[in-house]
Amino acid sequence: MATTSTASAPTPHLPVSGKTSFGHPRALTTLFLTEMWERFSFYGMRALLPLYLIAGGPAAAAGSQGDGLALKTSTALAITSLYMAMVYLPSMVGGWLGDRLWGPRRTVIIAGCVIVAGHLLLAVPGMAPFFAGLVLVAVGSGLLKANISTMVGHLYEGPDDPRRDGGFTVFYMGINLGGLMAPLIIGTVGQQVSWHLGFALAAVGMALGLVQFVLGTRHMRDRSAVVPKPLAPGELASVARKFLAWLGVAAVAYAALVLSGHFTMNWALVPLALAGIAIPVGVLVRIKRDKALEAGEQSRMNGYIWFFAAAAVFWMIYDQGASTMAVFGSSSTSGQLFGMAFPSSWLQSSNPLMIMALGPLFAWLWVMLARRRKEPTTVVKFAIGLGLVGVSFLVFALPMAMAGGGAKVTPMWLVSIYLIQTIGELCLSPVGLSLTTKMAPHKYASQMMGIWFLAVTTGDCVTSLLTMGGINLNTTPVVGAEGALAILTGLAVFLSRKKVQPLMGTAR
Repeated sequence: MATTSTASAPTPHLPVSGKTSFGHPRALTTLFLTEMWERFSFYGMRALLPLYLIAGGPAAAAGSQGDGLALKTSTALAITSLYMAMVYLPSMVGGWLGDRLWGPRRTVIIAGCVIVAGHLLLAVPGMAPFFAGLVLVAVGSGLLKANISTMVGHLYEGPDDPRRDGGFTVFYMGINLGGLMAPLIIGTVGQQVSWHLGFALAAVGMALGLVQFVLGTRHMRDRSAVVPKPLAPGELASVARKFLAWLGVAAVAYAALVLSGHFTMNWALVPLALAGIAIPVGVLVRIKRDKALEAGEQSRMNGYIWFFAAAAVFWMIYDQGASTMAVFGSSSTSGQLFGMAFPSSWLQSSNPLMIMALGPLFAWLWVMLARRRKEPTTVVKFAIGLGLVGVSFLVFALPMAMAGGGAKVTPMWLVSIYLIQTIGELCLSPVGLSLTTKMAPHKYASQMMGIWFLAVTTGDCVTSLLTMGGINLNTTPVVGAEGALAILTGLAVFLSRKKVQPLMGTAR
């Protein structure tokens, strides 16, 4: 998540102060490595999550190691989708804590400690410590994500600093480098040696990132330790009372369910999934109803809702690469490529590798087309992204049909699907980030960036609710239907471009 700097004075010609690394502030290296190790721990755990949930049960691949939770495929997919959704939901809380209570630097340190504790709990056998660890990792990742990007922005002298975009590009490479390494290392150890040792390696990765972050804070700007908008006297107590009140209501309700013998896992999963949809929708409605917004801002909000809904559909399908496709890769692919055997979790490295390879190409492509006045509009780019993610699932339906009788298919099917999805991601995700900064009302600039990431939460929560509602996502008809839905959504966005474009104001 790349947030813009809040520095007020643009500086076109910058004096480079202090030591630098390749022309960038030395602290960028610290933040790059912190994000790399955090993503290493997160993507490594994510690569193991659905496989561990079904390990030891009837849904696990033949010959795979046991010692997992032996859950049904539908339950495992619901938990995986909900987990990925919940990682983004706390990011708004993390931004609030960084802005109002602790400051970005201290919030990142606290978040790192929470993540390490979560992974250590995941390394303990048993269902209770596993789910407690899952909650801590999700909360910690959300708190960290909201603040570390802000600290990158603090390194530069305002929005006109010529090094700024390059700095965020370097930072983004750290995300993908961690995502590339994690399945290869943590996935191999977890899937072939011990699930719990794999989760422990994720804790080691985050601990390394936390240690080097603390050591590297001496290179950071002082403003990263400052609380931008401190809480007023008595405000923290008011917030704490409200939080504890809601926590108490939830505790009483769930205690009653447990004591009456009516508690099931769905009583925990369904409310979270519904909240993951209701919260972003509620925030959008609240902003839209703000009468203080100017007419132009109201118009842009009307247009933005189209893009938010389209992005939710995109992420609903795209994020199944770590759930539905991961389970299929474990149970229905041959596990061999070019004569070399490998664990199925390695396939999760495909996307970050492709992002690193294709990202610079797409950045060049948009600039080249813009110079020739042929660059597609944002609406068209969104339509292309949705169309491609839909096509990827129509392609996915083919190997699913081929493996219907228990046959094994080549992993190249999944690699091809990840390639199509990555191209779609590059058409939609970075464009959506840029669009959010252009269309956000000035009053809600920071909150709108958080709302953009909550489109992921909304899409993943829809996936989770579908599985909990009895829809088997691991079947050819359902996968084909999801692909058709994305293509139709992309077509609807494209056909509505003349209606949406005027709502966007000067944004293109």
